[in-house]
Amino acid sequence: MEVNESFLVQFITNSLPLEFGQFQVNHNTIKDKWNFQEIKAMLVQEEGRLKKMRDNFIHLTTHEGASFSKAKPGKKNKKDKTPMKVNKGNIQKDHKCFFCKKVGHFKKDCPKRKSWFEKKGTFYVSVSFEANIIEVPNNTWWLDSGATTHVSNIMQGFHSIQPIKGTEKYLYMGNIMKAQIEGIGTYRLILDTGYCLNLEKCLYVPGCARNIISVAKLDCLGFNFKIENDIFHLYKLSYYYGSGTLVDGLYRLNLDVNFSESLFNVENVVDRNSSAGNECSAFLWHKILGHISKEKMLRLVKNEILPQLDFDDWDVCIDCIKGKQTKHISKYPATRSSQLLDLIHTDICGPFDIKSWRGEKYFISFIDDFSRYCYIYLLHEKSQSVNALEVFTNEVEKQLDRKVKVVRSDRGGEYYGKTDESGQCPGPFAKYLESRGICAQYTMPGTPQQNGVAERRNRILMDMVRSMLSHSNIPLSLWMYSLQIVVYLVNRVPSKVVSKTPYELWTGRKPNLRHLHVWGCPAEVRLYNPHEKKLDARTISGYFIGYPEKSKGYRFYCPNHSTRIVESGNARLIENGQFSESEESRIVDIQEDTDSISTPNVSSEVVITLVVSQSHNKQRQVNVPIPQNE
Repeated sequence: MEVNESFLVQFITNSLPLEFGQFQVNHNTIKDKWNFQEIKAMLVQEEGRLKKMRDNFIHLTTHEGASFSKAKPGKKNKKDKTPMKVNKGNIQKDHKCFFCKKVGHFKKDCPKRKSWFEKKGTFYVSVSFEANIIEVPNNTWWLDSGATTHVSNIMQGFHSIQPIKGTEKYLYMGNIMKAQIEGIGTYRLILDTGYCLNLEKCLYVPGCARNIISVAKLDCLGFNFKIENDIFHLYKLSYYYGSGTLVDGLYRLNLDVNFSESLFNVENVVDRNSSAGNECSAFLWHKILGHISKEKMLRLVKNEILPQLDFDDWDVCIDCIKGKQTKHISKYPATRSSQLLDLIHTDICGPFDIKSWRGEKYFISFIDDFSRYCYIYLLHEKSQSVNALEVFTNEVEKQLDRKVKVVRSDRGGEYYGKTDESGQCPGPFAKYLESRGICAQYTMPGTPQQNGVAERRNRILMDMVRSMLSHSNIPLSLWMYSLQIVVYLVNRVPSKVVSKTPYELWTGRKPNLRHLHVWGCPAEVRLYNPHEKKLDARTISGYFIGYPEKSKGYRFYCPNHSTRIVESGNARLIENGQFSESEESRIVDIQEDTDSISTPNVSSEVVITLVVSQSHNKQRQVNVPIPQNE
């Protein structure tokens, strides 16, 4: 494929680095555009000019990093060719320090400035400013006579490293630049002679442009230096250890070729939380001993089983968190609501392994946080929860003349919605709350304790249901009638968390318990029969299972009648009679199964609120009419 020459020239121009900005402006302003050969020659010439300007700029920078040449354009300054040198012995007596305002020393040598950094708690070190103007390859190391410590901008090569202690951790370069220090440790260099040079207390500063070796630090270790023919030689006790080459005004240390290439391997990065190779490292022993706790390691040191360890490098162990993390239980009690309907707790119980006579497998409960008054609704499927919520809110808001403000539930799909790649999406239940202006509160995944009120209430209800079924002849498929009676009773007995009964807080009246009967007791029921003959039996045998929701009377289970569930206001309940042929209680095992959510089939039940009177005899003849109020 042939490429148009003008397109190629324009492509090259647009791809130039930022430092060629003036070159791009000149090219765009000329009338006659250059061809490929011309722009190639002009770029070579421009690159040489920029390199020369860069060298002059570096050589004009002192260790103070503030003095730059102000020569007029067109005039060359011969002093630009060599770095500006400062001799401490020739400092004029009238030279003024810019920090303490006294004469006789420079700012970088000011003792008050160093003590000020120590008092402030700042980790203060400095390097030459000119060593950090141009970025160079990360696998090269440069000698700096103005640096007070060794500096590395890469993690590769650190033999041991740990975080810096203190509030402010910065490396100051001259007077106008600083970079954050992220660690300190021992860096191991392999020179071209094969000698291993350990740089103690080397700083890890990713923001530094070069890897710097402090000449002053090497001098303190007893190394000698010899410079000839732009070559730097490193000696110690007359033994030759390595060399360096002069590059752009700085000496670059010659390293072993294989070691220099290995610095680019990510596998050589040392864990900054560890001190590998340090036998006194507590964090290393923590890993050796299978990530035991710090307290156990202190006991081992105290009993002289382990040597004295350095716990300064002890930090958060991510592996311990991954392997030992447990569920967090909040120690702070939940805030109670102060008014009715301020907060409603809800939860779905089921599916049950035994369906009710009408096919319900679930029930949903709604508990008022202030009074602990409870409503239940029977469901065929979980998706019917939104229908139950609508019936509940309409009823209680109409009866109490108040509005439901907050509904708290778990994060199940029936409440919040299904989960896709973007996370959980609001479902019908959540959308209904939003449309009514009701705030929704959801638990975190896997934390049912955050919805503890509803979870405990459902457990109490099912415990009472099993107890009532165990001492009766009622089929287990009638558990829903037992559940309705249990809710009726729980609302009228004291609760641990409220001062009065839930019924009294909900209605403002004390409950009347004199009309209650033993659930599942035998009964003789007289039904209305307009065609009854003179010799026909006046009653049929059955079992008491509850009260009709919208009528005054009783509900009975009559296994020998054509209609097994009947309602009547005229019956005799034999509460002291034998419930079964055997005195032994039967075992009731109603369990919840794991079931998937299917399509909705609308049906719901509300809590029973019927009031029935009673006589003082054990065998009671109950007739209608019944008092309306308790």
